[in-house]
Amino acid sequence: MMHTPRTYVLIHGAWHGGWCWSRIAERLRSHGHRVCSPTLPGLGERRQEPADGIGLETFIRDVCDTLTREQLRDVILVGHSFGGLAVAGAADRLPERIRRLVFLDAFLLPPGVSAFDTLPADVVAKLEDRAADSSSLAPPRPDSLGLTDPADIAYVQARLTPHPIGTYREPLRLAHPLGNGLPVTYLRCVQPLFPGVSEAYRWARETYGDLWSWAQLACGHEGMIDAPERVAGALLAVD
Repeated sequence: MMHTPRTYVLIHGAWHGGWCWSRIAERLRSHGHRVCSPTLPGLGERRQEPADGIGLETFIRDVCDTLTREQLRDVILVGHSFGGLAVAGAADRLPERIRRLVFLDAFLLPPGVSAFDTLPADVVAKLEDRAADSSSLAPPRPDSLGLTDPADIAYVQARLTPHPIGTYREPLRLAHPLGNGLPVTYLRCVQPLFPGVSEAYRWARETYGDLWSWAQLACGHEGMIDAPERVAGALLAVD
């Protein structure tokens, strides 16, 4: 069944790039939709960009630039994991271009808080020490993200790149409440649950409750890799 054509902009999380959406994009386009999946600064094919000049505001500006450069409107803007922060920032600045926000197992923060503010001081110190020479955080093992299929693990392992540490240091700055009054759907991946976003999910659910829509997906954190049919179906179902 064909759907009324929509525009999806898919924003990846830490260590990833636009490549991680390829299986989702293929399915959305098969239904006649437009899909953009940009790679954020310093990651993926943009990994040669100096990490020491990249912060969370850099990510947010890049998403905004995509929306304006491509003259996109009525967008379903999707943020996975750490990409949820870039999506939240873009919604704060360009709500008139956005139809709905979708947070896919996303990491979210209260305004004025940084990712490092949510971690113990000794953990932050260790991460800062490891990133001293490169201004970047080394990629995790794909299996720590919930992947189990050897082919998927190999696919992701070959593509993950170091992540600019400045995006973890810089607080999320918003002029409006998170979501900026736009329709919001949060899709929680529950098989298995990913601990890295559990506290963010709890905070968002307690804070925004009935103001947002909530749904669970029977897949892991990297559902766009190992459960693309299920994740694409959920994106097609949002109004």
